[in-house]
Amino acid sequence: MKYLIALLAFAGMVVSGLALRVHYQDPSQAPPCAVTENFDCGAVNHSRFAVFPPRTFDEDPKAGKHIPVALIGILGYALMAGFALWGRLWIVLELAQIGFFCAALLTYLEAYVLEKWCIYCLWSQAIVTAILLVTAATLLVRWRQRRAAVV
Repeated sequence: MKYLIALLAFAGMVVSGLALRVHYQDPSQAPPCAVTENFDCGAVNHSRFAVFPPRTFDEDPKAGKHIPVALIGILGYALMAGFALWGRLWIVLELAQIGFFCAALLTYLEAYVLEKWCIYCLWSQAIVTAILLVTAATLLVRWRQRRAAVV
């Protein structure tokens, strides 16, 4: 299972990399993922919530020391892949929980604040959810096997 988790984490790195590319793209150019009025990655990835900490309303988009959320995603997925290949699934579970709740917050912001969706963000949410479920299921099966071996 550690290879499946690492493969999912690699897919997450690719998706986050695509979102980071849109983040650094010129806002006047149409991103490749702007498919409808409601699905516009450019609007989402250039919003004030696309960086951490979020920009204030009166702050210049180029000013301040902010880290793109997509870059944090790449680093998080790389950590998950590394710990999965190392066999440290408890750490992967903790990282996946943090990633899941951060992605859920960003999905909430897309739905109710920005009222626009990013396809890459939705894919990232699905990938981190899959990593969380696979890791939790693997750890549960291992725990039950050890428990049965003791009895």
